[in-house]
Amino acid sequence: MRSKLNNSRLLIYSHDSFGLGHLRRCRTIAHELVDRYKGLSVLIITGSPIIGRFDFKARVDFIRIPGVIKLHNGEYTSLGLLIDLADTLALREAIILNTSKVFKPDIFLVDKEPGGLKDEVVSTLAYFKDTNTKCILGLRDVMDSPELLKKEWQKKNVMPLLENLYDELWVYGPAEVSNPLKGLDIKQIVTDKTLFTGYLPRQLPQKVDTDTINFPEQPYILVTPGGGGDGVEMVDWVLRAYESSATLMPALFVLGPFMPAADRNAFLHRAELLPHVDAITFSNHLEHLMVEAEAVIAMGGYNTFCEILSFDKRALILPRSHPRKEQLIRASNAAGVGLLSMLDLASERSTELMHDSIIKLLQQDKPSTHKLDNLLNGLDFVADRFGELVSE
Repeated sequence: MRSKLNNSRLLIYSHDSFGLGHLRRCRTIAHELVDRYKGLSVLIITGSPIIGRFDFKARVDFIRIPGVIKLHNGEYTSLGLLIDLADTLALREAIILNTSKVFKPDIFLVDKEPGGLKDEVVSTLAYFKDTNTKCILGLRDVMDSPELLKKEWQKKNVMPLLENLYDELWVYGPAEVSNPLKGLDIKQIVTDKTLFTGYLPRQLPQKVDTDTINFPEQPYILVTPGGGGDGVEMVDWVLRAYESSATLMPALFVLGPFMPAADRNAFLHRAELLPHVDAITFSNHLEHLMVEAEAVIAMGGYNTFCEILSFDKRALILPRSHPRKEQLIRASNAAGVGLLSMLDLASERSTELMHDSIIKLLQQDKPSTHKLDNLLNGLDFVADRFGELVSE
């Protein structure tokens, strides 16, 4: 049931220098909230270079701050400007802070990175400390292995932010499945303001002309490495299985907009030689492609996992284990309770093993054979809690 919440405002920050995960999660939350509250305006601040390729509902808008990209050595550099990183970060911080002062949100929701990229939201969090704005940190069900996350947060001096500048932490998953803060030195004040929402379910976007979507001939398996920037090994492994056998169920590969151009072009050429394989670079209608697919082969990021559960798809997950173990932990937990099957990308990646796993994939149980009702209530929780905080 829609509520009014006159002139309420939500500001969402997503550093998202690489990949699609943060942006897609923020967009899902924004759309759910404007559906629930007709007096709400949502503004998303992001560094994603492709945010303009997504459709947004009425009363959801975005500001794209100057982009940065992470190099192989772990350092960042400016993406589109011929200025040094310090100047780029100063621009980003100024835009975030001044937007916050003008927009005056009821809620400031920060996605995943407590201080933002290189601490660029700390000044904004400190500014909101003396206002009525509530500051919320949204966290995935799995962030990383406890030992790696502990080192990272110590280096970034995260704990004082959680203790002093955030009003609540929302974990986008159920407590009984995974606690991203487990194994960390968390004070009771942080534990007390940590809320577990459940996974964020996905629905098919409304008012989409499906005639404009190039569906493959049915049936097919959807193969997606998400943004694709780290999906080369995964795509190659699956594609080799298709090159080895003409009898596998047809596949649609969605390579991702961040896959290196040379690798992407090589995969597109290899796919053209196979009558049972289609390949495209990007689709902003991935949900529709997944719903129509018989099964999914993916890397196991948070958004893909939520879609697999929401659309009840048989799934084979090939999680990455570097530089973060997030996907590996999530996939291992899910495979342990029978929600999906998993192969380790760090293995020798045998063509025969992939071929046999694709055949088995089509025979495995769907996630709905397990009780999922209590897992997929994240959007209802977020919407309810947002209304409570704004009403206070």
